[in-house]
Amino acid sequence: MRGALVTGGSGAIGTAICRRLATAGHHVHVHAHASSERAERLVHEIKAAGGSAELVVFDVTDAAATEAAVEPLLARGVPQILVNNAGIHDDAVMAGMSREQWARVIDVSLNGFFNVTQPLLLPMIRTRWGRIINVSSVSALVGNRGQSNYAAAKAGLHGAARALSLEIASRGITVNTVAPGIISSPMSAEIFGQEEIDRLVPMKRAGRPEEVAELVHFLASEAAGYISGQIISINGGMI
Repeated sequence: MRGALVTGGSGAIGTAICRRLATAGHHVHVHAHASSERAERLVHEIKAAGGSAELVVFDVTDAAATEAAVEPLLARGVPQILVNNAGIHDDAVMAGMSREQWARVIDVSLNGFFNVTQPLLLPMIRTRWGRIINVSSVSALVGNRGQSNYAAAKAGLHGAARALSLEIASRGITVNTVAPGIISSPMSAEIFGQEEIDRLVPMKRAGRPEEVAELVHFLASEAAGYISGQIISINGGMI
């Protein structure tokens, strides 16, 4: 059994990832910040199904709080699977975007990636095995109106992950990024109607969170040990 930490574990994609990693036999640390009640329910669900999970609550934008939350995890065993899934939207066209909207979105996705990943690197390196998987977005690859902050944050994540993959490739640790397109969730349902999906997605449907989770599960497995530094799209053929 390997330890896995999934940030943003209470959202639609995060929940599916936690469930899939748990069914694969990993002990899953389900991270939450604002939605800790949903994450706690997920932990109970995983345990009821025979899996192993625990809740961990911290703000990924707070470096000190993140490090304090990670320390007890390391004391019980190094999480060798890290899924950086935490992220937020705060959409507006750039002409009407506030500095706070710009900074907050980048803080969660990009600074959060650093705050969570950096304290785990040396402990993971010592084990000579690791899987770091980042959840990005098609917006980082093609842009999206009203999401200059989100696209910038996720595109920055691509560059950081690629550089990190080179730094630790010889230590048995892979670093990859998954870039979903339109994935079914309560939030996406408010934004993308079927007509919009038909126009944007060649497969004419939204993806399922479970489909993203299967890709993450594969990248976290022994079978994916020769895949690193990659951005893998899962978007129904959008690009």
